[in-house]
Amino acid sequence: MSDLAPDLAEATRAALRRMAKSVCVISCVHEGRRYAMAATATDAVSMEPPSMLVSVNRAASMHAALAAGADFCVNVLGRHQTDVARASGGGLAGEARFTIGRWITLDTGMPLLDDASANIVCHNEVSMSYGTHGLFVGSVLSVRTHGEIDPLVYLDGQYTGVADA
Repeated sequence: MSDLAPDLAEATRAALRRMAKSVCVISCVHEGRRYAMAATATDAVSMEPPSMLVSVNRAASMHAALAAGADFCVNVLGRHQTDVARASGGGLAGEARFTIGRWITLDTGMPLLDDASANIVCHNEVSMSYGTHGLFVGSVLSVRTHGEIDPLVYLDGQYTGVADA
């Protein structure tokens, strides 16, 4: 058996570092202000109806916009978009995050990363708080895919790609 950390939260963090996760940037617009945040805590909830879950720390600036009901987009990053992940993961703040990558704006004002591997636009329908985070479930309104499947992956605290099988 492996070493067990005495602190459960730290042990959980260590275990989660072993889970390879696709890197996404969640984007939204609320009251005329655009938000973008790198995230790996995203997942599908259901295919009937198609829906997505995003988990956002309550300390993140985007949390208030989502808690107020802002719709959101899950921009699934390709391996070539490490710079976008770093910028939206704390490297830049606020509007400066939109200076990295090719962003477009829908008629609704929603910002989308134009060359993301996929864009999943969602209507924010259900939210709840749990611990330090808000959980937001959105019904899928539209989906767009781009290019080859070559995801940016986060594993053991590092950005990487998927090894060829």
